[in-house]
Amino acid sequence: MKRLCTPTWIVRHVLTVVLVAGFLALGWWQTSRALAGNALSWAYAFEWPIFAGFTIFLWVREARYTLRGGPAPITEPDPSTDRPTTPGVRRPVRSARPRLAAAQAGDDPALTEYNNYLAWLNANPGARPADYPGSAGSRKD
Repeated sequence: MKRLCTPTWIVRHVLTVVLVAGFLALGWWQTSRALAGNALSWAYAFEWPIFAGFTIFLWVREARYTLRGGPAPITEPDPSTDRPTTPGVRRPVRSARPRLAAAQAGDDPALTEYNNYLAWLNANPGARPADYPGSAGSRKD
């Protein structure tokens, strides 16, 4: 129990009491407003006590964690190993992916025409699609 009497824990105890008291007071205030006719206050009347309960939950969880002994002590890594014992941030590794075979020029005339159209749009960024000097047979007027 001495672990819960350190200056840090005393601040946590006081903060928990202040927060729980404040949250319950705000819940009581919202309940009185809800009973006076403010419909939105009903949600807050239930919300503030939930906050108080969550504060108590966190305080209990941290107290149990401290009483169990806390985290394991940090040890220095063994320099005889080749790999580090803790994960680190490394550069991403790019692997080569096989690219799909591009369509041959004579395989699909519609695809070839569309690719030419896209290339023209890329080469002429200010142009409108109607300005495309493509084949007259593919344009509908």
